[in-house]
Amino acid sequence: MPNTSSRRPTESHPLPTTIWIPDPDEPNAAPIPGAVLPAWALDKVRTEFVGRPDHRPAPLLKIAIRDTEPGMDARIPTTPFSAAAEDSRRLSILLAEVHPDTLPTPSNDLPAGGGEMPGALEDGWPAFFHRAHRLLPDDGLLLLATRQGREAGRLTHPLGTLVASARTAGFRYLQHIVVVYGHPVGDRLVPTLPADACRGVAHCDLIALSAIRHA
Repeated sequence: MPNTSSRRPTESHPLPTTIWIPDPDEPNAAPIPGAVLPAWALDKVRTEFVGRPDHRPAPLLKIAIRDTEPGMDARIPTTPFSAAAEDSRRLSILLAEVHPDTLPTPSNDLPAGGGEMPGALEDGWPAFFHRAHRLLPDDGLLLLATRQGREAGRLTHPLGTLVASARTAGFRYLQHIVVVYGHPVGDRLVPTLPADACRGVAHCDLIALSAIRHA
């Protein structure tokens, strides 16, 4: 399977789902404990996905969301990635790594207006998306990196609920990227599973959203 890449779209139409696979000689295919996105995929986001000239790394702020209880902002670890000459530029890419335990329970019963979401999402996630929208400039990128959790023995992943909440806050869905934890060997993939991932989970999901100020 080829190591496919994608570029930041120049129009509003969503791009097809893309699969990212590490290079064959990449020694760390899986993320470090506590992280969701592997380091090689983070480098790919900064150099290839945003489509900068000569693949120069783009400034990016990474945050790790581990709970959605009141006061969550004060507990969110932040890691800036920027070139020295661009430290003063306004943030244009925000990467949020979402721990599976913070994700809402999947539900098909979303309110018709989309303004309120069930469970923890009603308190934590809409507020987060609105704050992220105010933080980013027009066409700024919000990237959500998360992976499946397990409930009652079944893998769950409420990506649709998160995307719906993000759209309500003023984001446009751009693309879904599957980031593989493993290497291609012949015609199959050999997984490298993170120690803190649920059994059977050999990838994470990266959702790209763009901030818009009009419909």
